Amino acid sequence: MYKGDVFPRDTFKRLNSNDNSYLIDVRTDAEWAFVGVPEFERFIRIPWQFFPTMERNVQFVENVAAAGVPQDAEIFLICRSGQRSAAAAAALTEAGFANCYNVAEGFEGDKDAAGHRGAVGGWKHAGLPWVQS
Repeated sequence: MYKGDVFPRDTFKRLNSNDNSYLIDVRTDAEWAFVGVPEFERFIRIPWQFFPTMERNVQFVENVAAAGVPQDAEIFLICRSGQRSAAAAAALTEAGFANCYNVAEGFEGDKDAAGHRGAVGGWKHAGLPWVQS
């Protein structure tokens, strides 16, 4: 099991206070392009699943290692709402990465009463830095 869930603002504080920390966005290429991505120096995009089939990236752990992320780094994983990133954090932990955390609420947070994301929780709603291509 991974170390735990951390809310976006706490994640951002911890990322900024530890030079051996990384933020890994596990969403799909389509989400990165159309919804935006967190803006942070040690930010890596590695999909947990591939769009449009949503087939799992069976090389996810290898991709993280190939990106140069040390096994003792503090790793925060983020997706849309926190589900895929929790699975990715568990997979990295099982592979020997010692300090993996799930970003609770994800990038967009939960749906609001109208069924839209981005207004209830999440990285964007917390006012943290992000960009859109």
